[in-house]
Amino acid sequence: MLELSRIYNLIEKSTDFARYKELSWTGSFNDYLTLVTENPRACRNAYQRLYDMIMSYGTVDYKLMKERIVHYNFFDDPLDGGRDAVYGLDKPLQRLVGHIKSAAHGYGTERRVLLLHGPVGSAKSTCVRLLKKGIERYSRSPEGALYTFRWIVDETGDRGSHDCPMHEDPLRLVPEESRRKILNELSQSMEGAYPLQIDGTLCPFCRYYCSHFLKKYHGDWSRMIEHIQVYRLPLSEKDRIGIGTFQPKDEKNQDSTELTGDVNYRKIAEYGSDSDPRAFNFDGEFHVANRGLIEFIEVLKLDVAFLYELLGASQEHSIKPKKFAQTDIDLVIIGHTNEPEYRKLQNNELMEAFRDRTVKVDIPYITTLTHEIQIYKKDFNKQRVRGKHIAPHTIDMAAMWAVLTRLEPPKKAQLSLMQKLKLYDGKTMPGFTEENVKELQSEGKREGLDGISPRYIQDKISNALVNEENSTCINPFMVLNELESGLKHHSLIANEEQRKRFSELLAVVKEEYEDIVKNEVQRAISADEEAVAKLCANYVDNVKAYTQREKVKNKYTGHDEEPDERLMRSIEEKIEIPESRKDDFRREIMNYIGALAVDGKVFDYKANPRLQKALELKIFEDQKDSIKLTSLVSNVVDRDTQDKIDVVKSRLIKNFGYDDVSATDVLNYVASIFARGDSKKT
Repeated sequence: MLELSRIYNLIEKSTDFARYKELSWTGSFNDYLTLVTENPRACRNAYQRLYDMIMSYGTVDYKLMKERIVHYNFFDDPLDGGRDAVYGLDKPLQRLVGHIKSAAHGYGTERRVLLLHGPVGSAKSTCVRLLKKGIERYSRSPEGALYTFRWIVDETGDRGSHDCPMHEDPLRLVPEESRRKILNELSQSMEGAYPLQIDGTLCPFCRYYCSHFLKKYHGDWSRMIEHIQVYRLPLSEKDRIGIGTFQPKDEKNQDSTELTGDVNYRKIAEYGSDSDPRAFNFDGEFHVANRGLIEFIEVLKLDVAFLYELLGASQEHSIKPKKFAQTDIDLVIIGHTNEPEYRKLQNNELMEAFRDRTVKVDIPYITTLTHEIQIYKKDFNKQRVRGKHIAPHTIDMAAMWAVLTRLEPPKKAQLSLMQKLKLYDGKTMPGFTEENVKELQSEGKREGLDGISPRYIQDKISNALVNEENSTCINPFMVLNELESGLKHHSLIANEEQRKRFSELLAVVKEEYEDIVKNEVQRAISADEEAVAKLCANYVDNVKAYTQREKVKNKYTGHDEEPDERLMRSIEEKIEIPESRKDDFRREIMNYIGALAVDGKVFDYKANPRLQKALELKIFEDQKDSIKLTSLVSNVVDRDTQDKIDVVKSRLIKNFGYDDVSATDVLNYVASIFARGDSKKT
């Protein structure tokens, strides 16, 4: 049993009390002025703080199709170990951060609503969730510190305090002309960064107390400011401080006071008027989100009255609470919507003003296979899936099908949709350059805006995992069958033609999987490195003699013989080197070996993937008859053959990630293919 002292020791060791002390900082207004002269960034506006937060995690630049792309590490979700990481959206996120940067510099986008637009399940809400989580954590760091104030008053003989209900920056207490001069000087000390901006006036509540104390002290501002206590402001979505979220309800229950606050009728009797700011609840979502960020979920489903509130909040940075004048706000407004709602907006002429104040950022589905795979491997991996083995390529095939549904058929007759997928994923293909791939992408106007959502894939993988029939292992066919059976009831499939197309694409994926596993079994059979190395040495000896017009000494007879043309061609044909190109290929091999020799290096066939593939396929062809893989189909396997098959199975487990069950399954499947006699050249 744990002792009480032991529990307290554990709490003390795991708790950063110094940080709690920093977050609980309080001081006078003069203390705050000293603080901002030492660190002017303490009085940044909401957009500036959000941009600095994103940049604090660093960036990685890379080239894609000759275009410079910036990857923002923040969207890898380093905050929670990648739980909300976003993959394959570097270009859209680069546009989003570009708008935030522009707003931070005051170039105009700070007066716009940032609207994330895309199909369902394309990570729109995940991006916003990351931003909210990031700005919350950043406000708790020394670099992201921000401050607000409370009024110290003496109303009934007892000392009391009232926090600014909108958590405004203390510099709002400085008259506007003086404030502008102070901010100009502070901006100059920041060495070329964006100009600091704190526009507008105090909220009605603080204006009341400001006027009260100025009147009491006959206009002496320095006496009024003595009633101010400044304190550190950690933003928190749960505590409704600096981070707001608004979600549309049914039309009968929508009320704009949810955004702009409402009168507190219980306090009217105390203060005598419903226009007294002390009798008003400044708890609307705009008040709550001031100094930070507000998220509008499905923003275009809002009632028109709400959208008009957004116009003023974005363009004028002000809101109109009931019974009060325009109130200035400082926040980032970001919403997200699906395409059907956005199309309605485009067709609604009455909403032209809203469209004009919106910056749209498309967040499409991923169209690169590698990134799509990452989405599912984040949820379905050895750490999270216990008790069941996920066979190799299970996740990959599901992801492949998802991406295929989002691509448009290529206009080039000689290009298949699968080949297009591979080109998008960075694979090279004879006759296709980066320019060709860019051309393909520009042709696909709707690519990434239609197709299957990642959520559907995740649901079907989950179904396969919990299916009691799949006792210890799931394989690609189990998941693909789940995907196909679910198409009958998929609510987002518009028509029977689309359903049929998606079903046909599953057949394309199964065909691709067949080629992949045949290749793996072939490699497992031919994974005898000693035999491959010996065959390579024999091939190189013959190629050397051929290119130098020499003869080869037969190791057994000792006689000089002509180079073995049949051996060389049997290897070269495995990678489809035509007769007309054999001399070029052989010279290429010898030139490469010669270049290595000049550098004092020894040739290794593994350094040449094409030659390695050719050698392994040749070994496979020579060995497959001795292994008698097809005998698995008949279930009649002699001891010698079984031993050889067990060796192949162990290689599949060791080199390709199979377990015993999935290795047996894939061998049986490939055996059935060979038994049909429809094996294709790889």
